[in-house]
Amino acid sequence: MMSPWCPKEGLAEAGLAVMIPGSKAEAYGTPGGGGRGEVAMSGLGRLFGREKKERGPTPEEAIQKLKETEKILIKKQEFLEQKIEQELQTAKKHGTKNKRAALQALRRKKRLEQQLAQTDGTLSTLEFQREAIENATTNAEVLRTMELAAQGMKKAYQDMDIDKVDELMADITEQQEVAQQISDAISRPVGFGDDVDEDELLEELEELEQEELARELLHVGDKEEEPPVTLPSVPSTRLPAGPAPKTDEDEEALKQLAEWVS
Repeated sequence: MMSPWCPKEGLAEAGLAVMIPGSKAEAYGTPGGGGRGEVAMSGLGRLFGREKKERGPTPEEAIQKLKETEKILIKKQEFLEQKIEQELQTAKKHGTKNKRAALQALRRKKRLEQQLAQTDGTLSTLEFQREAIENATTNAEVLRTMELAAQGMKKAYQDMDIDKVDELMADITEQQEVAQQISDAISRPVGFGDDVDEDELLEELEELEQEELARELLHVGDKEEEPPVTLPSVPSTRLPAGPAPKTDEDEEALKQLAEWVS
């Protein structure tokens, strides 16, 4: 026959130490084990598992939870307002006829108003928390975006150096000057006589003009007098008479012309 199960044996099989009163070891666990605390904790860890760390809610989860709670409080506000209105109507209904019922209705109305005021304050606090979390989430997103932008800018300029940029701009300016010099050289006319001095040509031209002037002065008296200009004689034949005026309009025009000439 099997012996009845003993709690001590069960704990020993599970790895837990059993303290036997009056024993010399007075230690938990099997012989050769560690101290009390270590053996006990290891046994409990195997029996119940290690405690897991709870993960905190994300900002989105917190905002969603706050919105749900706000909806509940808003419904509670509406309910309390309806109850307050009912109690007020009840107090008006009884009035002086049943003062006891009227006073009880007013007391209930006061308690409901206090609950409504508390609910309003709680709702305001939740709204403030939600807005603060939303603002913090927005600010965090803005900061992440700015960080990404800064990293992108840094990556864009990582291969650039201000000294290299200055050297590049100096090279561009130098190449532009060379291009301008080449253009000037190409546009300059090429041919014989480019080495002639312009001042010498002007002096030679002036000497020629002086010689021509002196030659004209020497031959002024040798020029023959030019014959007088003869004009054609007046014709002796009589000119034919003009045609007779055709219309009165022609006569009128002739009269106006004669007056203008005279």
